[in-house]
Amino acid sequence: MALLEVEYCKPDLRLLEENGLMAVDMHFHTNCSDSFTDVNKLMELAQARRAGVAITDHNLIGSVQSIQGNEYSVPVIPGMEVSASDGPHILVYFYEYKDLEVFWAREIRPRLNHCPWLALKDCPTEKLLDLLEGECCVVSAAHPMGYMMSNKGVEVCISKGYLGPEVAKRLDAYEVVCSGMTRRSNELAREAAVRYGIGFTGGTDGHLLTEVGNVVTVSDETDVDGFLDSVKDRKVDIYGIEKSASKKMQMGSASSAKFVRHAPSTVHVQAEQALMSIKRGIHKRASTGFMGTAEPPA
Repeated sequence: MALLEVEYCKPDLRLLEENGLMAVDMHFHTNCSDSFTDVNKLMELAQARRAGVAITDHNLIGSVQSIQGNEYSVPVIPGMEVSASDGPHILVYFYEYKDLEVFWAREIRPRLNHCPWLALKDCPTEKLLDLLEGECCVVSAAHPMGYMMSNKGVEVCISKGYLGPEVAKRLDAYEVVCSGMTRRSNELAREAAVRYGIGFTGGTDGHLLTEVGNVVTVSDETDVDGFLDSVKDRKVDIYGIEKSASKKMQMGSASSAKFVRHAPSTVHVQAEQALMSIKRGIHKRASTGFMGTAEPPA
């Protein structure tokens, strides 16, 4: 397959299948975390559209677990989106569900907050990457530029000096098309991935059923193992477009409704992360010798 890198267009999933290509939406949420989408309905529509899907609920694997043993006409990749305690969201894709289950039970479940899909306890990005060393998985930074001025992306934390660029180089990929982001944010993520010499992934960050397959990662491999290998080997194409403003608002409203059920925990965790950002800013200014409003020394 000729490497096209990124095409900002709605993917023609039928045509991709007819050409022998595997197309997977690599970032999708269900009602296991902050979406109302039922996993069985998700799989029905994914099959109808001919889109593979990676189920990546925040810190949880209940939906992936519930469909184990089912046969589908499209590939299903077991994964999760881990919410690191220092802000970034990390997509982790496992070759085998049983390996995901063991890793989750050992490392993620003990660190869950009362609202389980919020930032984990005592698991900053670099510690998470340490825990993933030696695991049979592929690791990609979700929406690397963050969103809504948050630190929920690796690249935005690097740009602020909270993380070093060596963190990005430990990843297999950056998510270079996330349909919840702006075009400019996606372009910056792509430029950063090229700069670090890492691979690309693309997904909708879907929370609404109808989103599945609107952004896909495409490979000429024929099974999940080969597909994930092709991500590591930087032999994939990304097809997709960003959501409209109205769709983003609709998705945000649906997601927010789930957080209302965990309001005290949500407020507590968000306050902790805000305080962390303030402390980082103070430390950064102190380390550069610039604490006032005047120009820093030359």
